[in-house]
Amino acid sequence: IQQKTFAFAVSIINTYKYLQTEKKEFVLSKQLLKSGTGIGSKLEEAIYGQSIEDFIGRISTAYEKACETKYWIKLLMATEYLESRTASILLKETNEFCEILSLILLSVNKNNYQFLIGNS
Repeated sequence: IQQKTFAFAVSIINTYKYLQTEKKEFVLSKQLLKSGTGIGSKLEEAIYGQSIEDFIGRISTAYEKACETKYWIKLLMATEYLESRTASILLKETNEFCEILSLILLSVNKNNYQFLIGNS
């Protein structure tokens, strides 16, 4: 997932540059840039977190960034700043990230719960 989120961030940066130069769109594109590149950065922070709580918090934030990114992509497509082909590719990837990150959160939370029950 680290490699996929990094490649996705590169795609988001290229999309941002396109929106800025070709479409002269400066507000929504900045939101897309922040959320789209934030997925991978929060994932990296989670991997090197100090504790399980830190890990969960950062994975949760990565998940939120992925959901936010979907919103901006849909909005940019609806307002015809992004072609539907480009938007569809980006949406497919963000959906995958949401799915993977939510599974990670469910797994970690389930394991923590079982650990706590076993130690009571």
